[in-house]
Amino acid sequence: MATTPTQVRIDADIKREATALFSSLGLDMSSAVNMFLHQCVLRGGLPFAVEVPQFSEKTLSAMKEAKRISRDPDVKGYNNMEELKAALDD
Repeated sequence: MATTPTQVRIDADIKREATALFSSLGLDMSSAVNMFLHQCVLRGGLPFAVEVPQFSEKTLSAMKEAKRISRDPDVKGYNNMEELKAALDD
């Protein structure tokens, strides 16, 4: 099988996360991309559904609040369940 070099632009954070994931599966980026492309050809399209998620307003509001809380330096965080349980008992 002849191979050909291919260049793609990928978001740096996504590439780092994907590389770590593929590594944990025993794959490198090239092998993972080849598997993806083979599946596209075998299925005659993308090997997964592409859709826009339809979240309820309540879910969107909760996600927005969670994001805000996660970035707020004044919100107390916990490193383990014991710390959290102790705080809840106070």
